Amino acid sequence: MEALAERRIGCVTVLFGARGGKYPQGNTLLVSGRDERVAIDPSLGLLPRRDALPPVDRVLNSHCHEDHIAGNHLFPRAPWHLHEADLPGIRSLDGLMAIYGYAGPIGAAFRRVVVDEFHFEPRLDAAPFRDGDVFELGGARIRVIHAPGHTRGHSFFWIEPEGVLYLGDVDLSSFGPYYGDAWSDLEDFERTLARLRPLAPRHWATFHHVGVIDSREVFLERLDRFEAVIADRERRLLDYLGDTPRSLAEIARHRFVYRPQDEVPFAEAVEARSMAQHLVRLGREGRVQEVEPGRFLAAHKARAGRR
Repeated sequence: MEALAERRIGCVTVLFGARGGKYPQGNTLLVSGRDERVAIDPSLGLLPRRDALPPVDRVLNSHCHEDHIAGNHLFPRAPWHLHEADLPGIRSLDGLMAIYGYAGPIGAAFRRVVVDEFHFEPRLDAAPFRDGDVFELGGARIRVIHAPGHTRGHSFFWIEPEGVLYLGDVDLSSFGPYYGDAWSDLEDFERTLARLRPLAPRHWATFHHVGVIDSREVFLERLDRFEAVIADRERRLLDYLGDTPRSLAEIARHRFVYRPQDEVPFAEAVEARSMAQHLVRLGREGRVQEVEPGRFLAAHKARAGRR
């Protein structure tokens, strides 16, 4: 089995998941003060470590997605906290499934996955936090920064005195921003990225892939590439709509978020929700027109066809 890496940054210990935290794995943070120790986003990477884990007094989740709560069950006596907007997802399986919005057989299958593979356990007494809330641990503190878009309640955590900013699923990967669930929002995600850019911690930590960045220059390069994926998806969508009117179903099958070869059972649902948001924006900007009910064409082609 792959040896699981760790990194200590003062009061913060980063417990890296297998394969660098690549989904379904992830990187968990332990923050230790004089009075409390907090686990942030307990992942599947904690399961092989369970016998060596120190006591945890509190669990903070950046948002309610299956991979970020997969290790919560290891801490049944500790209070669990999520942003108030995502709280329904931890209180019941139905609440969690509403966040995704998958229907039919795909939804039924994913219900089983989150229980059997990600160990989902509902927690009726999970407590809400809000933007600006601070958890004092004794010589260490964690401040909540609401960062919606990925989910309604997605949040960053600023950890002092080390100056670590935990970014959750703003993971700075080549995949780019994910806004394909029922509770996702493209333009909220863009506003979150705009708010993130001027922040100046000493370290940036992500749940997947990147892990920890210690250089602002490297962080900004990563952020630029991550954010550019949004514009690239939009450019490719406009190219696809340049010759023939297309339905949302055709757009989803073409794939702009996932690669065509990626075997993801819920890919078309994610594609449809993601690209529908782009269609709305492009229509508002006059760059796409609905030339017949449910069929879309790039506006310059639509205008040319009427001449």
